[in-house]
Amino acid sequence: MATQKDLLSRLADAGEDAIAKLAEMPGGHRAIEAMNQLKNRMDELQQRVRSLDPLERRVTELEKRLEALEGKPRTRRSARKAP
Repeated sequence: MATQKDLLSRLADAGEDAIAKLAEMPGGHRAIEAMNQLKNRMDELQQRVRSLDPLERRVTELEKRLEALEGKPRTRRSARKAP
């Protein structure tokens, strides 16, 4: 467990160092801002998608209720004329 924690802390430090170096590069600040905006947009999209699940369940329930009220669709008999 201790080695895993050590490994994770080393990875976190390496990631922080990489972001710091990226920010120092020309245009790096813009790249970091773009990544942050992407993260924020993805979070917003996830929230919107999660809010659709209850709506889908309601629609499914309503469809079942409607089907029960209407019953099974009736088949029409076509009137055949003898030749």
